[in-house]
Amino acid sequence: MPDFDVSVVGELNLDMILGGLPAALERDREYLATDFTVTLGSSSAIFTHNLASLGSTVGFSSSIGDDAFGEMCLQRLGSCGANLSGVRKFQQQQTGVTVILPNGAKRYILTYPGTMTDMSYEDLDLGYILRAKHLHLSSYFLHRALRPRIATLFRKAKEAGLSTSLDTNDDPEGIWSDDLLEVLPFVDVLLPNEREACLMAHTDNLNRATDFLAGKVKLLVVKRGAQGAFARSGRETFRADPVNVTMVDPIGAGDSFDAGFIHQFVRGQGIERCLEFANVTGALCTTRAGGTDAFRDSAYRRRFLGENWKEAL
Repeated sequence: MPDFDVSVVGELNLDMILGGLPAALERDREYLATDFTVTLGSSSAIFTHNLASLGSTVGFSSSIGDDAFGEMCLQRLGSCGANLSGVRKFQQQQTGVTVILPNGAKRYILTYPGTMTDMSYEDLDLGYILRAKHLHLSSYFLHRALRPRIATLFRKAKEAGLSTSLDTNDDPEGIWSDDLLEVLPFVDVLLPNEREACLMAHTDNLNRATDFLAGKVKLLVVKRGAQGAFARSGRETFRADPVNVTMVDPIGAGDSFDAGFIHQFVRGQGIERCLEFANVTGALCTTRAGGTDAFRDSAYRRRFLGENWKEAL
């Protein structure tokens, strides 16, 4: 029997969020923020934390430096009950950090990658990773050392009987290289937002992007924010309406959507149920600042899910 519901391979860093800054920033000027928060960051870690908080068992593979930021990451992520045996500490290197400047519904995202660009295929413990029902990877384009072997990792997961999912997130270089296409034949669930879907398919038309990507993976799931989400399996399309909440912070909403979807997916639930629950968990995330705070508060999380998801977890 697998040890974990889900194995996650990805990056691990802190988010530093500065709020209350002007919409337009000029060079060589000093600005005073009215709010400052340090929270668990990175797509993979937010996904892992929130998935484990929902009740899935999760094994996490990543890297940190031998610094205080790395220790803070481990403490914050470990609180959700995820297994962190797959996290490697790189000596005399620095843990990554992301500085986020919220600007209404948009935000500036500034990342120092640290060890996340150095973790390679050889640094992974495949025996540990494959002790799961499912493999998930986030932030494809940030894993510069691992990226040439990600297709190999997914192929081995499929050969071992795991289902797989991928959320590429953004490409900081804006290239959206076609080497991603080598991975997609081994991906069961692809989880982009609509902008990422279009960039992956090199088109500005979402319908064309959907047709292209749905022909490459078993299940395409596209996040559309206030417009909800849809999934495409072959020629069949499924849609789910958004959950209406007062948004406090959009950080981590997409990763929380992913967590909700995969939480149901590994339990064999249908696509519509997975979509509906994913919209609930994505909405939950936005009601508190940071990508994990709404999930970290267990009483608040249970109350929100009880009000917006009528079926037992």
